[in-house]
Amino acid sequence: MRLLIVEDEKRLALTLAKGLSAEGFAVDVVHDGVTGLHRATSSDYDLIILDIMLPGMNGYRVCSTLRAAGDETPVLMLTAKDGEYDEAEGLDTGADDYLRKPFSYVVLLARIHALLRRRTRGGARTLRVGDLIVDPGTHTCRRGDCDVPLTAKEFAVLEHLAVRAGEVVSKADILRHVWDFAYDGDPNIVEVYISTLRRKIDAPFGRRSILTVRGAGYRLAGDRG
Repeated sequence: MRLLIVEDEKRLALTLAKGLSAEGFAVDVVHDGVTGLHRATSSDYDLIILDIMLPGMNGYRVCSTLRAAGDETPVLMLTAKDGEYDEAEGLDTGADDYLRKPFSYVVLLARIHALLRRRTRGGARTLRVGDLIVDPGTHTCRRGDCDVPLTAKEFAVLEHLAVRAGEVVSKADILRHVWDFAYDGDPNIVEVYISTLRRKIDAPFGRRSILTVRGAGYRLAGDRG
């Protein structure tokens, strides 16, 4: 899943980005409202973490502009303000959740997972492709009754394929959603992770679920022996 952090406190923003990246998210960070709105409307994100007090354009305006344009990306607002009217204004502009600073990182992460669960296929907690079960809420994977341990990045790649199960997903699309905006390394890194996933979720079970569509990308299919 790909997240956008719009936060002018640079130390906080970078700390959040580091922690969320370790959880397997692809994270982009900007520090003002105008850039945040531009990035949110020009790229595809699964969730936006949006501070209210921003230079250039405050979070209320960013959120209301997105909603007026029909953008339904979940928005989690952060603020140093403490008052029920501020919270109400944030929610009235279209935010999905609201968190006051200082906050617990554990609580922030739980709120993010809750918002993503609501968005994923009508709020389903798990993604099922044949007997493969991918749970975004707990970051766990099972093949039938067997747990399949995955690293955060492996899980992120598999989750993106599972959300679009049956569709062809290009290498570029996987890079955009699993690695951050600034990634300029070898694009063949996707092939490395696909190969690793096949060794973990397919080979031990006699399955062939991650299919290569030559010249187009990859497709996660139902059970194939």
